[in-house]
Amino acid sequence: MNSGNGILGWFKSVARVWAREFRLVFGDMGVMIFFFILPLGYPIIYTLIYNTEVIRDLPIAIVDHNRTPESRELARMIDATSALEVYDYCADIPSARRLSNEKKVFGVLEIPADYAKKIGRGEQTQVTYYADMSLLLRYRAALGALTDVQLSLGDNIRGETIDNLGIVAQSLGGNSISNDAVFTGDPTQGFASFIIPGIIVLILQQSMVLGITMIAGGVSERRRRNNGYDPMSVYAPAGATMIGKTLCYLVCYVPMTLYVLHLVPMMFSLPHVGNIWHSFMFILPMLLASAMLGQFIGVFVTERESSMLVVVFTSVVFLFLSGLTWPRYAMSPFWTLVSDAIPATWGVEGFIRINSNGATLAEESHPYVMLWMLTGIYFVVAYVLHRISFGGKKTESYGSVSKI
Repeated sequence: MNSGNGILGWFKSVARVWAREFRLVFGDMGVMIFFFILPLGYPIIYTLIYNTEVIRDLPIAIVDHNRTPESRELARMIDATSALEVYDYCADIPSARRLSNEKKVFGVLEIPADYAKKIGRGEQTQVTYYADMSLLLRYRAALGALTDVQLSLGDNIRGETIDNLGIVAQSLGGNSISNDAVFTGDPTQGFASFIIPGIIVLILQQSMVLGITMIAGGVSERRRRNNGYDPMSVYAPAGATMIGKTLCYLVCYVPMTLYVLHLVPMMFSLPHVGNIWHSFMFILPMLLASAMLGQFIGVFVTERESSMLVVVFTSVVFLFLSGLTWPRYAMSPFWTLVSDAIPATWGVEGFIRINSNGATLAEESHPYVMLWMLTGIYFVVAYVLHRISFGGKKTESYGSVSKI
């Protein structure tokens, strides 16, 4: 009977903490902003910024030292591409550099004086492209366009050479090898389609951690004002407290998750070929791990404003460690280990494959298992810290000062 009463009392403690946490969330405008407004607004703002997707008609300058029909044909072919636009012809490199410094052009193509002569002799000629590397998207667009022009021009020159030798070019059956690029997951090769699916996962983690640590800071502040007592406290075992809080955060984030993972890609025509339920089931352990991570960090937060410092410090670091800007396999073992401890790292990796490439939950079993492992690890660590902080007694609040 005592055992049954103990179990029933434990579940009642979970329910009390759950209800109290809802009151804290919806009674604090700062927490509501981080739990609801931030996930609602940030994905739209980021997507609107990056929704240009690809670079079109990038202005470049041409320095033509050859001034022959062959060099003018090269310039016309470059101007005909969708990525590049010939903004101006310059007499020399210093003139082109002035245009680049004024940001009127973002690249300079220099055609050598012996360009037509070498082509006529059947020799290899070389043109030089000076790229503005302030934005790698511009460099990628220019490089792709110049490569296409080079291949097309090479085919034309080879065909004319064969014709001059008296061989019918059509009888050769065209190129020996035909190239066809297929961009899986991002068919438009757009920047928003590439980065936004990962950013929205990071937003879910950071907004939750920010809100949880702000609640923890508020608890500590109320205790200091009331000589170690929190008037909004609900006394319960540490495990029941953590479970109750986590259930509250999970209920708040279920609609936010469906909105961020499903509606935002649909609104902006971003890749979303995966099964939405696979995506949600995959993100579920990431939300749990983020909730446990927030409660772990919350033990050390003593002021509401400290939560801002936590998120500002970690957001950029977590973005780089997620593998979006630099692949994780190219990181050093130390930083790979650090990134393994971040729930959003595995969330970004698995969600992008499910959302953009149509992978199933079974195919993303490794990041899925890692998220559940992080959930368990952070739960144990946060539980131990709570027990140490409060001497194993029943309490639900964060901080180093409490009244038992």
